[in-house]
Amino acid sequence: MRSSPRLRNVLLPALSLACAAATLSAAPARADGPGAPPRLDWRPCAKAEGEVTDAHGPARECATLSVPLDYREAGGRRLGLAVSRLRSDHPDARRGTLLLIAGGPGGSGVGMLARRGTQLRQQTHGAYDIVSLDPRGTGGSPGADCGLSPADREITTFRPWPAADGSIGANVATARRIADACARDGGPVLRSLSTVNEVRDLDRFRQALGERRLSAYGLSYGTYVGAVYAQKYPQHTDRWVLDSNADPDPERVERAWVANFAVGAEDRFPDFAKWASDPARGTDRLARTPQEVRDRFLSLASQLDREPRRFDDTKKLLTGNALRQQMQLALYNDEQFPGFARLMAAAGDGGSAPLKVPDPQPKPMEQRDAAVFLGVVCNDVRWPRAVPGYVRAVAVDRVAHPLTAGMPANVMPCAFWKGGPVEKPVRITPDGPSNVLLLQGLRDPATPYSGALKMRAAFGDRARMVTVDAGGHAMYLANGNSCGDRAVTEFLVTGKRPEQDIACPAETR
Repeated sequence: MRSSPRLRNVLLPALSLACAAATLSAAPARADGPGAPPRLDWRPCAKAEGEVTDAHGPARECATLSVPLDYREAGGRRLGLAVSRLRSDHPDARRGTLLLIAGGPGGSGVGMLARRGTQLRQQTHGAYDIVSLDPRGTGGSPGADCGLSPADREITTFRPWPAADGSIGANVATARRIADACARDGGPVLRSLSTVNEVRDLDRFRQALGERRLSAYGLSYGTYVGAVYAQKYPQHTDRWVLDSNADPDPERVERAWVANFAVGAEDRFPDFAKWASDPARGTDRLARTPQEVRDRFLSLASQLDREPRRFDDTKKLLTGNALRQQMQLALYNDEQFPGFARLMAAAGDGGSAPLKVPDPQPKPMEQRDAAVFLGVVCNDVRWPRAVPGYVRAVAVDRVAHPLTAGMPANVMPCAFWKGGPVEKPVRITPDGPSNVLLLQGLRDPATPYSGALKMRAAFGDRARMVTVDAGGHAMYLANGNSCGDRAVTEFLVTGKRPEQDIACPAETR
């Protein structure tokens, strides 16, 4: 989960919008011995795509962190992970190090720091050196490659959208083919991809930085990574912020996240429907009422199932599933609403001529992005293997959640993954310091509020939750409001956290 930069660092839309890798000057990993503390040789970074700089503060630095490919064999093969640092611009005010944990799976932490580091340094008044890393397989770190064809990396194929009649035979064939390719060509790096290994790599990064404790800001999938770190290494956590939270249920983990796309779309679509029925939209207005907008979308998707339209610029087809996919992506941020409304208007004009609006469909996923997503999602937890169960689940989901037409309940390559989970998923518990702040939007299309409540319950008194009456994905300094932003900034700067969970009212943006 290319669209706007804000969509790059989100959970599971890494299926199509995995974070673009920052450009790094390559450097070999230091040959640290298995018992030696890891070392970092910092150097100036090459400018990254979308990087925001501050002429008055220190520039970003890059290095390579040496980690074991397999932590059970510390003296074996090693990987060099790309890491980055933005030093405090007020050393006298510095109180520690803030770790940025990117979304995904497949998001680049180095890229996240390049885009957001300067803003976070300003917001926190130089209280932190801000750091991040590219998880194994992503960005400037060693990648994995399943050798998938471009067709299998198209988002409406990679995501298991059922056929127009609800059948999933083509999805099963695709899932088997992709799983077989990853087993054949993925190699040891692919097998090493997991949330727990990312957490181990983060703690090795902490050691290399010489820090006893880290503060953190985790976003989307990064909230689960951050929660697992806080569970495994509670003594090394300081001020812990998790934004747009994933359901941590250890029996399901990523399976629940995919299923939650159906709930997230239903939670969020009313915001788009209200926007698109507002007379203030002018030519972008689609209908008189929100219900009419919803009805028009469902009718148009069904029409395109039967009679796809072709884009004039790319010559690609806009099918019903392609429209549903664009809807899902448009729900991440209000800024995407106008473009999607124009797409709906053009496709529903009653004609058959090629569509003159720009084709918004993303290009096929990069090989490494597809491999990282599958490696983490399929290595983390066991997926059901029986195809009839998916057939039944899709049929039920299509009725309960017509916006997403059964896709979130459908079969993934993980159903045919070779080897099963790498390790047992970590259970998040109330055991540990009470130093976690959860930030959550009420109408999140990717990590819905209902799943975030499960993260809140798992942490118990270790956490407080700030709920923002807003739609979209990613709240802090993004789709949020001043109330939510203020709560996070105050916690990071002063350590003051709400005494109890709070709700931030909607604000006009």
